[in-house]
Amino acid sequence: MKAKLFLADEAIAQGALDAGITGAYAYPGTPSTEILEYIQKAPEAAARSVHREWSSNEKTAMEEALGVAYAGRRSLVCMKHVGLNVAADPFINAAVTGVVGGMVVVVADDPSMHSSQNEQDSRFYAKFAGVPLFEPSNQQEAYTVTRDAFDLSETVGLPVVIRLSTRLAHSRANVVTAAPREPNVMRLPTDNRQFVLLPANARRNYEGLLDKQAVLLGRSEADGRNQLIDGPDNSVGIIACGIAFNYLNEAYGGQPCPHPVLKLVQYPVPEAMIRTLAGRTWTMLLLEEGAPFVEDALRGVLPTGITIKGRRDGTLPRAGELSPESVARAVGRPAPVAHAVPGVVKPRPPVMCPGCPHIDSYLFLKEVMQAHPGGRVFSDIGCYTLGALPPLEAISSCVDMGASITMAKGAADAGVRPAVAVIGDSTFTHSGLTGLLDCVFENAPVTILVLDNGTTGMTGGQSSMGTGRVEAIAAGLGVKPEHIRVIVPLKKNHAENAAVLREEIAYEGVSVIIARRECIQITKKG
Repeated sequence: MKAKLFLADEAIAQGALDAGITGAYAYPGTPSTEILEYIQKAPEAAARSVHREWSSNEKTAMEEALGVAYAGRRSLVCMKHVGLNVAADPFINAAVTGVVGGMVVVVADDPSMHSSQNEQDSRFYAKFAGVPLFEPSNQQEAYTVTRDAFDLSETVGLPVVIRLSTRLAHSRANVVTAAPREPNVMRLPTDNRQFVLLPANARRNYEGLLDKQAVLLGRSEADGRNQLIDGPDNSVGIIACGIAFNYLNEAYGGQPCPHPVLKLVQYPVPEAMIRTLAGRTWTMLLLEEGAPFVEDALRGVLPTGITIKGRRDGTLPRAGELSPESVARAVGRPAPVAHAVPGVVKPRPPVMCPGCPHIDSYLFLKEVMQAHPGGRVFSDIGCYTLGALPPLEAISSCVDMGASITMAKGAADAGVRPAVAVIGDSTFTHSGLTGLLDCVFENAPVTILVLDNGTTGMTGGQSSMGTGRVEAIAAGLGVKPEHIRVIVPLKKNHAENAAVLREEIAYEGVSVIIARRECIQITKKG
């Protein structure tokens, strides 16, 4: 087959298409967004009528993918690391129900928090759920493990996780593809109790999940993804997980590493292979992106007396992503030559686009709030989070998707007046609805400013389920019609918009103000 230049995200997408998926489900989140975007544009996806619409959030995406797998067909579900928190309930329970058709869960972690509010290592979730995980080291492996993950999922009857990190997800390399497979025919569960997690059934299923752990460990030891590579210098043994193997190769300039290396791609952690490596050395170096996941696991596997080096002892930084430089230092090699940034390039914090409607919204919001020094504005995840930075400095919080409304309600419960929530239309439908329902149930004195720009702007302009529907949703949840206000955030409407906000924050109950104006980037594309 012809080689193609792919991001790892795109390699996974193509691998899933070639594995014969029936549906792909996701909510946009950097660095995983490009997976579903690729499938949406792929001619073969259109020709086969592969489902490829965005879901309202990661939980619904996970459950929809599980529904496809229930029917015996293959499904892909994709998200960033914090999205797995949102999807954790169905993800954990999918391991207990098991699957009929193959189900692959792709999670893209973001070490160093390039576009995220925390660092998180999704390998812990896979271990917690008791499901297999692949961690490819390059784009070619991202493609091949995706195809293999569907086969493994159907063999063991479990979801399979593929873990990426930002640097791999967003870098390109040539990938050789294989012949595509036909999609599965529909095949419903033969056991009607399998997916009914009443306690009696769940206990039975969970015992079966525990019984599978030895099988999963055996597959990790024997499937050939994990490779023990010999080296003449046994002064240290190296375990390189995922993309860390590439960094190790860079540290030696493409020459063979002189030390024995265990290249780790498939989990559970292959204990027998680690013991074999440990039998050759008294010092082990762990190279892994994220938390000291394998490093900590070794402490229950290795014999006493072996020194373990990695993120715990400071050989590698505890926080942030790995780099060729940090890995080179860890193995005692000179750091690769880095190209200096020209002096004419000045670092700049991110800013809202010129003409962004959120700027006009924040200007009238900030003006009104200046008269209320005891009040607070609780914001959310989106482009509008940049309202925390100069020159606007208009918001007081940004914690997680949907937290603006619920934190504003909690602050109002504690006596904060006014308590204002700022949330985008996509985030509102992602996880703001239940918070608004809490407010409505108690008629909480909270003013919710929905910044409706008609898209999911932060991740590149994907469709938003809230577009044109926010007022109907608010009314359906019980907000009084006279306290649902629609405004247009333009400078010429500044005084009028400020007056609307003043009226609503004076009301001791729930109000929703919808600031509706199309994202400037979408306008340009049109």
